[in-house]
Amino acid sequence: MQPITEKTVREIALESPSAIRVFEALGIDYCCGGKKSLGEACMRAILPVDEVLARLQQAAQTIPVEEAGKWTGAAVSALIDHIVGVYHAQVRRESARLQGFFAKAVAKHSERLPQLVRMEELFVALSQELSTHLLKEEQVLFPYVARLDQALRDHQKAGPAFFGSVTGPISHMLAEHDDAGELLVQLRAASDGYQAPPDSCPTMIGLFTGLAEFERDLHMHIHLENNILFPRAIAMEQSALQTAAV
Repeated sequence: MQPITEKTVREIALESPSAIRVFEALGIDYCCGGKKSLGEACMRAILPVDEVLARLQQAAQTIPVEEAGKWTGAAVSALIDHIVGVYHAQVRRESARLQGFFAKAVAKHSERLPQLVRMEELFVALSQELSTHLLKEEQVLFPYVARLDQALRDHQKAGPAFFGSVTGPISHMLAEHDDAGELLVQLRAASDGYQAPPDSCPTMIGLFTGLAEFERDLHMHIHLENNILFPRAIAMEQSALQTAAV
């Protein structure tokens, strides 16, 4: 069996799409410079081979964490911090990264694969919608919910919100989640379930794999909000109103 260090970077990227993110993080060119062996690429980037191999192995063994259970009873403020710090950051980072992949893929392969143009349109629309959506949550909804949480824990009254009841912005967020979900459905259909076409280059593999991961992460993101955070926010507001009435 050929040692992995003798395999080309391109071969490794094609065989294990999880390696693409490792190569990107380490600055190893897996596309244009992908004909170099992994050992040569490590030498060129002045990286210890053992460290790179360990990161590749870790990436290949990573299993998505089902988070819902551990956040059901967590403090609301902690849940908000988690959503913003992990999932909002992820949406912003991956939106930019995948749009870069789209730019390369469409420029090189759209004549052979015209569906890439439609996929790019859908992803740009999704990214733009999510960008505005995240700001609304971070600047309007989440600060109010965090204040509610703190007020209840301190047995104090929460200051009034300019938008009235929390159910108002939550209903808007739920509707926008539905819109994002519909765009994901269309994107999955246009990409044949995120299946990269035969004989795809590493950039194409990275694009399709990244889109599948983006969908998976966004599903968990929306689940944490729709099914855990938002119902608790509504319940907290009702409790705060009852406390104020006493």
